Amino acid sequence: MSFAKNLLGEPLDTCSCEPMTGFYRTGDCFTGPNDRGVHVVCARMTAEFLAFSVRQGNDLVTPRPEFDFPGLKPGDHWCICVERWVEARDAGVAPKVDLTATHEAALQYASIESFRDHALGPDDYDDEDDGGPL
Repeated sequence: MSFAKNLLGEPLDTCSCEPMTGFYRTGDCFTGPNDRGVHVVCARMTAEFLAFSVRQGNDLVTPRPEFDFPGLKPGDHWCICVERWVEARDAGVAPKVDLTATHEAALQYASIESFRDHALGPDDYDDEDDGGPL
């Protein structure tokens, strides 16, 4: 979606194509009227966040092929619901965020400072097997 903007006001970058993410499974954290969960935060999964999500009733670990969902593991990048990210932040388990691949709509739920406090840094992309951008 070339017209979508990220948290920095620039064109939205792809979050992940391996696994293929996004509400529309385009690799981008683009949202639209059918996306009731507002899946706009591109986050790098951690074991702590995945466990937190399961406790909240959203199992992101178990594959669900009928929904084109592969199941996630630590290191994967995935478009998550912004409200779940805020809950995780408040609980101290928020995953790091890719500012360039997180949709600007997330700013309706949390400040840019909050996202910057949890931003991925250059060293977070060193591991070739982390599921992050190439």
